[in-house]
Formats: sequence, structure tokens, C-alpha cells
Amino acid sequence: MTSLAVITLLAAALIAWILLQPARTRARQARQRARPFPPAWREALYELMPLYRALPAALRTKLEGHIQVFLADKAFVGCNGLEVTDEMRLLIAGQACLLILNRPGDIYPGLHQVLVYPDAFIVDKEEFDEDGVAHRERQVLTGESWAESQVLVSWPDVQHGANVADDGENVVIHEFAHQLDQETGYANGAPELAERGDYTRWAQVLGAEFERLRDRIEAGEPTLLDDYGATDPVEFFAVVSEAFFEQPALLLAEHPALYRELARFYRLEPVDWRLDAPAPAAVTSLPA
Repeated sequence: MTSLAVITLLAAALIAWILLQPARTRARQARQRARPFPPAWREALYELMPLYRALPAALRTKLEGHIQVFLADKAFVGCNGLEVTDEMRLLIAGQACLLILNRPGDIYPGLHQVLVYPDAFIVDKEEFDEDGVAHRERQVLTGESWAESQVLVSWPDVQHGANVADDGENVVIHEFAHQLDQETGYANGAPELAERGDYTRWAQVLGAEFERLRDRIEAGEPTLLDDYGATDPVEFFAVVSEAFFEQPALLLAEHPALYRELARFYRLEPVDWRLDAPAPAAVTSLPA
């Protein structure tokens, strides 16, 4: 066999491997979803994550499947001496997968690992002033999403977000909204939408609501949305995502167009979920 023939065969094999990779990924994830969801995980989610308990049964089952895939595919790294436990992994995966419950595609394909800190952490960031001059400054953060395949979170804030499901503060939802925004290549407050025509409506609705938030803050008026959302359109999308999942009834009442835009994007109606839903007998009867 000539060298050219060998090169041709190797090239053909490489192309075939690349083309078949999505099918292999889907098959692997189907096997992960088919595994029985551990009863201890289900019990922990019912106890520690009210939004899990609030989901309709069909969505709860879908979330469990997403969690199986997330935990199998993503690495977790404890920082500053923190040992990552199964509870930490489970609560982070459970909250992160809420955002993609009904969205098509892979489970955060650009994400490789989650860094978990024992508390708020310090990050050196480069900021530019009005003249375009770069300045390095230290910031104390509870979470951050990096386009380079990582999410960083503070464990106490992860716990708070999971346990308190109606205050509009959830660091996992916030940072994983950034992950969705970054799937287009860079975060700009406009994640990948279903159709090209959706971007015009998205820009109109979120642009108007962003300016409305800034105007109300400047006027000293109370707002449902966290002031941090007025930083820029990137943070606005993450902040309104927190409100969408944790305060959907209030968001719908005060910002109906914004709620509807997010409902189209996430393909969910959290306003119908019941935080006071009791756990099924199969869970409440589990041994302690």
C-alpha cells in the first residue's frame, strides 16, 4: 500500500470518527439517563432543593436524567482545601440542569469542570476605564462563569440558592445562565435562540427592560430585579434568569413581556410550579 493510500485511509477514518461522534455521545448519554436514579439522591433533592419538589412529575423525571448525564460528564474540583461531597455535586447539577430542562442539545457542551470554593473567593480581573486603559483589580465573588470551560461557585451560596427558592438569588442559575450565553462564543446578553427572527424581539424586550431597571435604580425606586442586573446586558440576562426560576409569579405580574420572552427561551412555565407541593409517599417513606 502506498503512502498516499495510507494517508487517505487515515483521513477517511478520522472524518468517520468525527461524523459519528455526536451519535456516540447521544448513545452514551441515553445509557446514563437509563440508569436507576439513586433513592438517596432523590431524598436529598426533596429535602434540600424545593424547586425539585415543585416540578411536575414528568419534568422531575427529565431533570433526574439530566443530572445523571451532568454528573457523569463534568468534573468537580474542590478549592482551598474543600473536599467535594456527593451532596455538593448533586445540588450543583440539580440547579444547573433546571435551565436546560426543555432545551434541545447537549448538557452544557462547553463546560468541563466546576470549581467549588468553601466561601466567597478572590479573582484578579482586568477592567477598562472610559479612556480604554486597562486596570487590574481584585474582586470578591460568589460565582463566576468562564468561557474557557469552567464555572466557579461558593458552596455556602450554592446551598442558599438550593434551600431558599423564592428570593431571586441563586448563584448556580446565575452562572449557568452565563454558560448558555457563552455558547455563542462570547457573552453578550443574547444566548442562542431558536430562530433568527427571535433576536429582534429579544433585543427589544430585554433592551427596554434593562433601561427600565437602570432608570428605576437611578430614581431610587424599589425593583424586583437585583440592582446587579443594571451592570450590563450580560448580567441582566443572568439576573432575570434567577427571577424567572425563583420568583416567576412576581416577574409575570411586574414584567409580563420579560417573563414571556424567558419562557420562550427556556421552554418552561415555572409560574405553574408549586413550591408547597408535598413529597410523594415513595420519598417520605424512605428510611432515615
